[in-house]
Amino acid sequence: MSPSPPHHGPAVRRAVPLLALGALVASSLALAAPPAQAAETLLSQGRPATASSQEGDGYAPSAAVDGNLTGTRWASRWSDPQWFQVDLEQRSDLSRVVLTWEGAYGRSYQIQASDDGTDWRTLKTVTGGDGGTDELAVTGSGRYVRMLGTERSGGYGYSLWEFQVYGSTDGTPPATGAVEVTGSQGNWQLTVGGRPYTVKGLTWGPAIADAPKYLPDVKSMGVNTIRTWGTDGGTKPLLDSAAANGLKVVNGFWLQPGGGPGSGGCVNYVTDTTYKNTMLTEFTKWVEAYRNHPATLMWNVGNESVLGLQNCYSGAELEAQRNAYTGFVNDVAKKIHSIDPDHPVTSTDAWTGAWPYYQRNAPDLDLYSMNSYGDICGVREDWEQGGYTKPYLITEGGPAGEWEVPDDANGVPDEPTDVQKAEGYTKAWNCVTGHRGVALGATLFHYGTEHDFGGIWFNLLPDGLKRLSYYAVKRAYTATAGNDNTPPVVSALAVSPASSAPAGGEFTVRADVRDPDGDPITYKIFLSGNYANGDKRLVEASWRSTGNGTFAVRTPEKLGVWKVYLQAEDGRGNAGIETKSVKVVAPPVTGTNVALNKPTTASSFQPSYGDCPCEPAKATDGRADTRWASDWSDPQWIQVDLGSATPVRKLQLVWDPAYAKSYEVQVSDNGSAWRTVHSTTTGNGDIDTIDVAATARHVRLHLTARGTGWGYSLHEFGIYG
Repeated sequence: MSPSPPHHGPAVRRAVPLLALGALVASSLALAAPPAQAAETLLSQGRPATASSQEGDGYAPSAAVDGNLTGTRWASRWSDPQWFQVDLEQRSDLSRVVLTWEGAYGRSYQIQASDDGTDWRTLKTVTGGDGGTDELAVTGSGRYVRMLGTERSGGYGYSLWEFQVYGSTDGTPPATGAVEVTGSQGNWQLTVGGRPYTVKGLTWGPAIADAPKYLPDVKSMGVNTIRTWGTDGGTKPLLDSAAANGLKVVNGFWLQPGGGPGSGGCVNYVTDTTYKNTMLTEFTKWVEAYRNHPATLMWNVGNESVLGLQNCYSGAELEAQRNAYTGFVNDVAKKIHSIDPDHPVTSTDAWTGAWPYYQRNAPDLDLYSMNSYGDICGVREDWEQGGYTKPYLITEGGPAGEWEVPDDANGVPDEPTDVQKAEGYTKAWNCVTGHRGVALGATLFHYGTEHDFGGIWFNLLPDGLKRLSYYAVKRAYTATAGNDNTPPVVSALAVSPASSAPAGGEFTVRADVRDPDGDPITYKIFLSGNYANGDKRLVEASWRSTGNGTFAVRTPEKLGVWKVYLQAEDGRGNAGIETKSVKVVAPPVTGTNVALNKPTTASSFQPSYGDCPCEPAKATDGRADTRWASDWSDPQWIQVDLGSATPVRKLQLVWDPAYAKSYEVQVSDNGSAWRTVHSTTTGNGDIDTIDVAATARHVRLHLTARGTGWGYSLHEFGIYG
């Protein structure tokens, strides 16, 4: 999906339908060109050209767009069909296509246009062609234009002296020239080629290979800039696609420990000269490679490392590391400036407390950059109170993140609604534009398509479905709502019982769902175990509609807090998605847990691993947040002394992920002679509720085959009389 290191934002964060095909436009061969319009321009000459085949080395596709009408040509292999296409490098309005044929011409062919080079619209169909020069009036737009040949005139292939496409751009030529931060204290601006440039951006998530597919949509949102986190040898296709769509790129360079709290990779910036020299050499290579690329806007060194260093160091050492890190950032900035004086250098953090370090140690930065979400309006106040002398760019921003919202009744972050998220993007942009002369724009988070926990929280297009946030960003950047069809709005989402849904049973989801355009709505319901087991995927739930916006949903077997997502789709590429948490608990067992706080012993236990010590008694303490854990070997056992002969009719075993695949339930009157009352070889973890019929003083689990590479681990060993 991304260059190395991978594209991502802070660790706690975290994801477009194709344009409809146009109708086929059939016509006979036009014998003469219509009068040229004043704005008509030759768009194809010198542009990248490709073809389905070429007859030999001397007949490359580029020869048909080189302006030489009689000296060079493209020629295909001798078969049907064949195609020739030219990349105009930005979406253009098309008015005329002129084909100058060599003797091997097309008798039947189509002129087609595409925004992404994949999905084509037929603008003109020609039958009965007779060679020579075909001048075709066309109506339409696209970035790519091709001739799709379906019938040759003879036994040879297709051969074009020249393929010329005429038309006009959208009137806004891509910004070119040196990029500078100009102006003076509190009155700065970014300029490109001497023209003012406000960054209206998005962070970039899709695979680089998908850039031609998605960047036309990004452009349609009023975006002029995308931001990446890593720049390397795989970046060029993204830069090429960005330039073709008239977009600029903030080229990122990754440094450890990137990504803020929770991110890995600790470097000693005071002493590790090898790491610093390696990174400096690496960054230098890619600055030299891309400094003249028309898509390059600026260089961004590091992401949230000043904050992230707190995961590696503390006290005086932390201060020394932060000073050394920002000093190294300055070394990188100086090196970049020596190679590329035409593009600014910045560095991103997630905490305005990082700015004093940059101010003190990185004077060669042209501007600062900040990732800020729910508190984005506070960046201005911090800048003003800090007495800073450089402008800034918001490199991530949007609705309040997981780390900024209050917990819900189940103790997990209460995710904002779609309406609140859309308002968060509007607020973010208003705060940026409100700090005139200092905030130079923003790349809001996130043009991503991942349909997972973080994708639902932040992506504008999870699974390619446009959300209210997508349209909020589009309105912010284009200052118009337009005539867009917009997503269903989900409100008043509620889950019942929210804090006591029995594992394997059902819980109820209720919501009010309205579509502003009156489109029919279809539903999907997903579950995420992020808070229960760390799995951030969304898995479609088993559910049924019970009418009036109410749904019965099958409860997961795994205990803990789950997220449930109601997704309402309108069939027009839009979706409203709301989420609430549900706490999954063990199914109730009638009767008394006679094992509660009774003497419990085991063959082994883990004294110091993860959340351990995990003594046997923690399996009979009545708490779901403690556990017994054995050594990582077979067999093992755990047993409870009930104190006297006691009727036993049911067991409930609440497994940690380290469960038993094969085990026996055994009982004993004296703790020595055991008899088996239940056995299985197909255990799958989660919760086992077992019917037994016995009277005994001692109850034991004899565990013979683990379900994982770890040991055995039980949150609760319940015995009911």
